[in-house]
Formats: sequence, structure tokens, C-alpha cells
Amino acid sequence: MADNKYKYAVGRRKTAMATVRLFEGTGENMVNEKKSSEVFSMLSQQKKLGMPFETIGAAEKYHFSAIVRGGGITGQLDAVVLGISRALVKVDEEFKPALRKAGLLTRDERAVERKKAGLRKARKSPQYSKR
Repeated sequence: MADNKYKYAVGRRKTAMATVRLFEGTGENMVNEKKSSEVFSMLSQQKKLGMPFETIGAAEKYHFSAIVRGGGITGQLDAVVLGISRALVKVDEEFKPALRKAGLLTRDERAVERKKAGLRKARKSPQYSKR
């Protein structure tokens, strides 16, 4: 990759969608034009955010910029991680087996089930009254 070139990828989870630009070299990781440590402040979140880089052994080789819309913090985090992983595969196809084995290239399809008519929630029914 050249100076301002990047690899682009999209990650999704629940209702969150992340567009990720992966740059080569050291730099600040940005999410929605803020530092990633401000958006994902918990230590467990920061650890999960670094998993794709740790898996391929390139923690200081790349940095990213992500725009995330929709969903909550957990969905947004998973969307960014998937986007980073997909972008790393675009950089080098040899990263794919390691990322696949770590489960970082699999899109989590689970989403909230819709509410049905006549029920309180998706599956919860109204309380039964015998008399």
C-alpha cells in the first residue's frame, strides 16, 4: 500500500453497519472521527478490537478508520471487528486461515425477532386467566 492508500471493507452485526478503512503503518485508530479508546472505553472492548491484529501478529503494522451507524455498543464493536478482519484479508490472502480459525470472518446473523400480533413480545403470550 502507498502513502494514502487503504483497503476498504464493510462489517455488520444486528442493526449496526461499519465501513472500515485499513491503512498500513502506525497511526491513531479512529471510530466515528473519535479515538477508538473513547468510543469503546472498556478494556474487554479494546481487547476485542485488537483481536484481528493479534491473530495475524501485526499489532503495530496497521491502523484503521471506521464509520459505524445503527445498533448499540456491542453490535457496533462486532461490526468494526468484522470489517477490520475483511480488510486484512484484502491486504494479504494468507491472513484468511488464521482469521477464519479465530472466528473473526464469520458474520453473526442473529438479530432481534419481530413482534407478532396477539402476543406481548416475539414469543411471550398474554397472561392466561381461567376465570
